[in-house]
Amino acid sequence: MRIFIFIVFFTCHLLLAVQAKEVQPVQSKIETIHQKFEQGSLSSEQLVKNYLERIKHFDQQGVNLNSVSQINSHAIERAKALDKAYEKQGLTGPLHGIPILLKDNIDTTDNMSNSAGSLALANNFPKNNAHLVDQLIKAGAIILGKTNLSEWANFRSTSSSSGWSSLYGQTKNAHDVTASPCGSSSGSGVAIAADFAVLAVGTETDGSVTCPSAINGIVGIKPTLGTISRSGIIPIAHSQDTAGPMAQTVTDAVIMLSVMVDVDNQDPKPVASKIDYVKHLKKDGLAGKRIGVVRNLMGYHKQLDETFEQALKDLAAQGATIVDDLTFDNKSDWGGNEFEILLYEFKADLNKYLTNTTNDIPKSLKAIIEFNQKHADKVMPHFAQEIMQMAEAKGNLSENAYLTALSAAKKATQENGIDKLLTQHKVDLLIAPTTGPAWKIDHVNGDHYLGAASSAPAIAGYPHITVPMGFVKHLPVGISFIGGFLQEGKLIEAAYSYEQATQHRRSPKLGK
Repeated sequence: MRIFIFIVFFTCHLLLAVQAKEVQPVQSKIETIHQKFEQGSLSSEQLVKNYLERIKHFDQQGVNLNSVSQINSHAIERAKALDKAYEKQGLTGPLHGIPILLKDNIDTTDNMSNSAGSLALANNFPKNNAHLVDQLIKAGAIILGKTNLSEWANFRSTSSSSGWSSLYGQTKNAHDVTASPCGSSSGSGVAIAADFAVLAVGTETDGSVTCPSAINGIVGIKPTLGTISRSGIIPIAHSQDTAGPMAQTVTDAVIMLSVMVDVDNQDPKPVASKIDYVKHLKKDGLAGKRIGVVRNLMGYHKQLDETFEQALKDLAAQGATIVDDLTFDNKSDWGGNEFEILLYEFKADLNKYLTNTTNDIPKSLKAIIEFNQKHADKVMPHFAQEIMQMAEAKGNLSENAYLTALSAAKKATQENGIDKLLTQHKVDLLIAPTTGPAWKIDHVNGDHYLGAASSAPAIAGYPHITVPMGFVKHLPVGISFIGGFLQEGKLIEAAYSYEQATQHRRSPKLGK
């Protein structure tokens, strides 16, 4: 009997090893892919099929990372059309033939629902693409599918678990399946780390692009608020919400950013940008930069801080002047006002979004709450919806409590926050560790955040880039580059130069 068990055990492992060997990492970057198109050694169709095979093997079976929630049934058809177009005219745009995944709170057609991970929106099939999706398609991209997220972008309960949704279950960290992927763009972060697409779109209100990027060891960019259209995205709060690119490299993230940025009249407050983002990809981008170290955005994890100290040496070695011991004097004042703003705007903005959905979708936050209560066994097995209930209790956006909180929060993080540090210390940008290493997935107690650098730029609406900084044991951690309004150029120069000098990113060992 023992011999039989051993033979079965050995045979299963041998089969898994053979399968893993067959499903090779794609690890293709935009420039490399386009070179292969030119050489005739790769087609868009083959590239899509390669990614679909990896998703099937590692995301849906085997390791079961559970990061990709839907596959676009038209992806191969789109790839074939792009291959024919390439034969006739070459590249149709900077993202020609590039497979991209969208967070599952972004409107897209192609028979994919836009659910926010919620059972209530399982049948929300938008009539139109979000503006940013049209921008990506116009640039030649292939929408490969959608990614799982923390349900309602982590704005349902104070005890939520990042990467869990009632519709699709728990997404797992690409580097450790027992660890959190961070949220709410968890599926996007995991999918890019695991090489399930070239690029992914995440969305952020406060940390939801930068945290899953850092914790999964990839690059994430949160741009200046309003430069990427918010229309067609299931909202939390218009005064902080933005989409952002997530990629394995700064170069690919910046190329994607340059495509996504566009003035859209459907956006509540569009911001025009004349930045030539790609031109700021400079290897010597740190030379002559004065960089401010924000010390009260760290100190919550000893090994993370030690890794950050090495990053300071690396930055200096590339020609940067390190200006140390900066602090946000008013840091303790941000949280209360921010939460008040989000509660008010979530109710107003979600109600507005829901009015344009199809007839069988709940038409208000109140209706969503009632739906969740009716289906509590499926929707609330781990945590409740007290944040939604708090939001529903708020009034409209003309109330003094909202307007006062909004004014105070913007002033604290802009004029008396980021702008003050940049001006007072004559620095080009600010840096800090992005967030701590991933904590364990915990459906009893919820997430275990220790700290993060995201709140100031999130509330201010200013740009924030995270780049892999190294590892704490086997878990990736990131470094944050934070700047003023429309200062993405400086951040890209610093982030790219740091990335090229250090090359900290490494692929997760899936199935090992």
